Amino acid sequence: MRYFPLFLDLVDKPVLVVGGGEVASRKVEALLKAGADVTIVSPSLVDFLDKLAQEQQVRWIQRFYSSDIVTKSFIQVWATTDNPELNHQVYKDAKELGILVNVVDDKPYCDFITPSMINRGRIQIAISSGGASPVLIRNIREKLEAILPQNMGLMAEFANSKRNSIKEALPSVDLRRKFWESYFSHPEVENARDNRELEIIYQQTMAKPLDEEGSCTWIQVGQDVEMLPIKAVRYMQQAELALYSTMCEVDVMELVRRDAEREPFRSATELSDMLTKAKKENLRVCVFVPSGTSEFSLLQGQDLVI
Repeated sequence: MRYFPLFLDLVDKPVLVVGGGEVASRKVEALLKAGADVTIVSPSLVDFLDKLAQEQQVRWIQRFYSSDIVTKSFIQVWATTDNPELNHQVYKDAKELGILVNVVDDKPYCDFITPSMINRGRIQIAISSGGASPVLIRNIREKLEAILPQNMGLMAEFANSKRNSIKEALPSVDLRRKFWESYFSHPEVENARDNRELEIIYQQTMAKPLDEEGSCTWIQVGQDVEMLPIKAVRYMQQAELALYSTMCEVDVMELVRRDAEREPFRSATELSDMLTKAKKENLRVCVFVPSGTSEFSLLQGQDLVI
């Protein structure tokens, strides 16, 4: 992974865009949506940018670029002209001042890149191949757009509006997480059209007792991680502890919930001790064992095996 995924707060932050053409238009439009304080330097602007300048949504320095324009007041610089030599000079000037810079479509001269985005209100999903295959990324985005619920933004706003009340009702982080997991897995939540319908589901979920008991799910891992059933992935995303045999492919751990603890085991005895401890702590556990092995079958008991 060459690029670290990061969402940057640009509200009221000064950003410089060098260039006044169509490429600059796309970048400026996105920057303004993020709340950035945008300054454009260019002797002329396309109609879209000119309108923004007239409406004072952006600042316009109406002249050719010179190195003195880049100052430490800017936290980000974009070079969007069709002149590679000029773009590289902008890059050099920004780097000398320690400012993050992006020369559009010129990856060696980029401190950061912008991913393909899916936006649903507060929900933002970024997809990137690090510039390796834009067409593949577009294909992935189209597939995600087709399966993601259209009311995700509505759900996010509703959940945000309940932050204070849920803290009063459920004082621990673990209880709140379990509540929201139960709420968002409700069969009707993705069909809700407004806050009223979401509130009904909220009250129904709040009235049900939360399952505070731990659980153990056994997942058999073969050679191809992509062959894991969807059901297994769902349990992996709910797990608080992932125990995996050292004989399993470690790649499978990438699908486990990010904040879950991960611990390897080398024998049935070692695993038994780990499970005993997890049961006392009421943890939701996923145990990963090689497909086809019977070494750990005595420990499975009545647990779910996938």
